[in-house]
Amino acid sequence: MDVFRLEGKTALITGGGTGLGLGIARCFVQAGAKVRLVGRREAPLRDAVTELGANARYSVCDVTDFQAVERMVEQAESEPGGISILVNNAGIHLKKPAAETTESEFEAVLRTHVVAAFGLTRRLIPPMTQRGEGTILFTASMASIFGLPYVVAYSAAKSAYLGIVRSLAAELSGNGVRVNAIAPGWIQSEMLEKALRGDEERKQRILSRTPMKRFGSPDDIGWAAVYLSSPAAQFVTGVVLPVDGGASIGF
Repeated sequence: MDVFRLEGKTALITGGGTGLGLGIARCFVQAGAKVRLVGRREAPLRDAVTELGANARYSVCDVTDFQAVERMVEQAESEPGGISILVNNAGIHLKKPAAETTESEFEAVLRTHVVAAFGLTRRLIPPMTQRGEGTILFTASMASIFGLPYVVAYSAAKSAYLGIVRSLAAELSGNGVRVNAIAPGWIQSEMLEKALRGDEERKQRILSRTPMKRFGSPDDIGWAAVYLSSPAAQFVTGVVLPVDGGASIGF
């Protein structure tokens, strides 16, 4: 048996149409899994499914709309095998000084990252525990590990994932459901390019504290997700895995 294969598994990936979500989906499909991509915008989801092929499908759903989430989960669970892997990857970003961040902005970031991820997770806990197996992943961040300026709401949300992962792992692992997180470092993407455009100083500062001296790729996150979802990680639960080229331990 190839312990890194995911045949017979179906993964539900929020924010799955672009960026890290698409990278995770691409690696899951290569590992033999089926994937259901979830997002608010149909066009990128449709393009992603076209790229991924027959083992991919999508659901247009705003994860902060819990009635829509309920319907989406019912549909996904009605299909053979249900959902065996959940990747909580959807999120929004806000970069502002703390004093200029309003309460409503702060709350919106927490609602999308934390409350929505919990709302989807809690709806999949019963079928996973009933089947006696499942994997739940959260996309954490370097902001979960050390302080970054101007992203107080995002940092609060991503730090909350650490407590959620540990609590759920302690509660669910005895029922065959493992819960882990991946903390990506600086990953080459359209979002990163936009953030660094015209700011060579910041780019060099990031690379100088990254021992591998380069940015990662979405597939680096995808293969880590494959490992954590596979039989190879059958005794791994409650961990936060940095995939960051050493940035979190660099000086």
